[in-house]
Amino acid sequence: MILFNKPLMMIGALLALLGQGAYGAVDAEVAKNIKARLHAANPKASYGEVRESPISGLYEVEVDGSSTLFVSKDGGHFVFGDLYQVGSGSLVNLSEERRTKQRVEVMEEQDLGEMIVFSPKGETKAHIYVFTDVDCGYCRKLHQDVPELNRRGIEVRYLAFPRAGLNSLGYRKIATAWCAEDRNKTLTALKNRENVSLDVCKNNPVAKQYKLGNEVFDVRGTPTIVMQDGTVVPGYLPPDTMVKALGI
Repeated sequence: MILFNKPLMMIGALLALLGQGAYGAVDAEVAKNIKARLHAANPKASYGEVRESPISGLYEVEVDGSSTLFVSKDGGHFVFGDLYQVGSGSLVNLSEERRTKQRVEVMEEQDLGEMIVFSPKGETKAHIYVFTDVDCGYCRKLHQDVPELNRRGIEVRYLAFPRAGLNSLGYRKIATAWCAEDRNKTLTALKNRENVSLDVCKNNPVAKQYKLGNEVFDVRGTPTIVMQDGTVVPGYLPPDTMVKALGI
């Protein structure tokens, strides 16, 4: 579930309070009190670890696995949004930096064998993860680029994200690719709108990957690209732009 509205920008006096403070361990009683008050206010939400923030007196708490609250020590007030550090001529989104690191860790924990992977014949210089559907136009366009991406040393790791949900025809189509003996060939055929007999096997990973996209990566559409450094790119990128973004 989504607990709050769109993130509010933290500006003015709050930005002036930002410092270089490091994240540290939080007193157990403080953490317990913060989570208790938040849970009492909304018991339907899922609250993560309580961490110190770079702002003295504010603590970070993840909500529903994707959003972050900055909560007062007594748990009575919070600010919802990203935390920025004021630099010389720039603003650094500290919250996004932390999220990108978490995304890398999450993806490294996933079973590569449950993805449909298109690998270069030669040296692999970089990899991307792509939440994909078989029916979206830009998913097809990106898939047409896969040979060129492979030629440039980029490995494409697909995860399933049926846009219409798990009870849709789109789910049955994409699950057919994940259940096929030759998954790469079948996924390509489906994206090329070829006539493929639908065959949904038990224990396929589509539902798990769909949940991952929704709950961890906040996928709103396909394709959604997750770069190897954890940066999320919603939508299509042409090969030249992809290469530049990956720094290869």
